[in-house]
Amino acid sequence: MEFLQRLWFTAWDKFVNVLQLGKVARIIFASLCLYLLVSTGLAGYWSYASTNLAQYDATKTQGEQKVTGVATVSALIHVTQTLLNKPGGYLSNDKTLPGIWMDNIPRWEFGVLVQARDMARAMRKDFSRSQSQSTEDIDLSAAEPRLHFNNNSWLFPSSEAEYKKSLQFLHEYSDRLSDPSIQDAQFYARADNLNNWLAEVSTRLGSLSQKLSASVGQRRINTDLAGDAQASQSTASSAVVEVKTSWNKIDDVFYEARGSAWALIQLLRAIDQDFSSVLEKKNARISLLQIIRELESTQAFVWSPLILNGSEFGFAANHSLVMSSYITRANAAIIDLRRLLSQG
Repeated sequence: MEFLQRLWFTAWDKFVNVLQLGKVARIIFASLCLYLLVSTGLAGYWSYASTNLAQYDATKTQGEQKVTGVATVSALIHVTQTLLNKPGGYLSNDKTLPGIWMDNIPRWEFGVLVQARDMARAMRKDFSRSQSQSTEDIDLSAAEPRLHFNNNSWLFPSSEAEYKKSLQFLHEYSDRLSDPSIQDAQFYARADNLNNWLAEVSTRLGSLSQKLSASVGQRRINTDLAGDAQASQSTASSAVVEVKTSWNKIDDVFYEARGSAWALIQLLRAIDQDFSSVLEKKNARISLLQIIRELESTQAFVWSPLILNGSEFGFAANHSLVMSSYITRANAAIIDLRRLLSQG
């Protein structure tokens, strides 16, 4: 008690000393306090607005005459624009308050960015090409590497500048795709192309699910070489491995998964538009809608001010395990969808 009293009087004396400073010093002190107060308010608003975004309606991109591929390209443009234009803008490379002390939103942005990069690669490598020996689309070959630019570069050039250049090329590709007089811009909505992209999506979700479920720490059987008696690896590893996400990374993983899921919802809704005939022929549209529904559950409002990390059956909630459940179920539905697409 005596220690607390001394601490209080010491703090009060320092505050009084500040008030006794000159006029200029008081103005600087007041400005600094105001800056911190405004920054804290902005951080709270940006966090809320950035992780509770409205869903994108892919049907609005279709005009009277449906053009295959326009919905998917428009969804990719929307996802990338959201990174740059959401409340607070792009925060991953901020060097000032409040962006510099916000880590959850940059992880959300990274989750979105990974899905945008994968889709841009799939469009350049598969969707826009008729076969393996065909040439790449000129706009997509310029847009895709710019999305892979360093995500936290501040200047010379900044990340935003490169992503904006990528958007310009994506818009040009979309315009060429919509023009019936231009035949060198194509989007091939084939089952094998969709299957290749979904394989990449499944890998991403599997990794996120593992990191989320490791929030409580687990001892797992090492299955790295399972299924192939002749398989080998570069370095020997234990038969049982201990997997646990560090306590200070739990919220980062959660928001990365949330951002990744949000971007996937937008892209899958567009896929539903552009690949409608393929999905109907394979009787696979229900599987796609199930994936979207599972991912939509990851976007529910988080009522807790902190990402809680209770034990599996403990008193407190574990938000990471809940997120992992939805991600795992979505991934299982993707595996089912891929199997349907691979069937004749």
